[in-house]
Amino acid sequence: IEGLFLSSGIFKNADYTMERMLRIVKKLRLEENYNGYIHLKTIPGASEEMITEAGLYADRMSINLEMPTELGLQLLAPEKSHKEVERELGVIRSKTIEYQSERKLIKNTPKFVPAGQSTQMVVGATPETDKEIMHTADNFYKKFSLKRVYYSGYIPISNDSRMPVIGTQPPLIRENRLYQTDWLLRFYKFDINEILNDEYPNLDMEMDPKLSWAIRNPHFFPVDINKADYKSIIRVPGIGIRSAQKIIAARKFGNLHIYQLRKMGISYNRAQYFIQCVD
Repeated sequence: IEGLFLSSGIFKNADYTMERMLRIVKKLRLEENYNGYIHLKTIPGASEEMITEAGLYADRMSINLEMPTELGLQLLAPEKSHKEVERELGVIRSKTIEYQSERKLIKNTPKFVPAGQSTQMVVGATPETDKEIMHTADNFYKKFSLKRVYYSGYIPISNDSRMPVIGTQPPLIRENRLYQTDWLLRFYKFDINEILNDEYPNLDMEMDPKLSWAIRNPHFFPVDINKADYKSIIRVPGIGIRSAQKIIAARKFGNLHIYQLRKMGISYNRAQYFIQCVD
């Protein structure tokens, strides 16, 4: 086993559950000599001391936001709150900084949650717009330096009348569009307000968010492949990060033609409407 995910429902209370999970992860590391990857799910409401100790044995820790907004959370899980989640994310964030600072002075300082922390939101169970969902994600990325936010399309698994009712199709396309938007924020350096704002509160289900942004901003195009900077090139639909890096490197040896762009692996059928090159 190269990696494992350790999670639990809450029984008795948060500290009792967290203590049992901590006991398991310590047994794996100290007694069984397990050195693989461990993702540990933090129990909401657990004490700071237990969270800190668990961080010395886990590679990644996470605690779920559950719903994108506090209002949505109160509708379905009134015993939980975003403030509680923020407190625990804040504990891990501050302890990470503390241990990293100590390691600069003392080399044998133990690592604390070296793979960072993440969270997850259920999408489609409550009526939030895509704008609200992604603004929440963007805020948590910036505030707590999260490695990932996961978006889980709501799929009811029981006939319990208390659970929200959705249409015939689970929101799986929407889930995919949210992940694509998340990617644009983290790796393509888009600002959230460029993609989702008051005028466009929801993502287009018929096209990916990068193409949607390009169509809404014709003034930005065409991008001259032989002159534009890297930040402009990666905004072109059909051109990814690696392809943009290849373009920047290759044009040092001369102007680029269409056949060269095709060889670099860009999606030329999509990109051709937004770029300009020698021919």
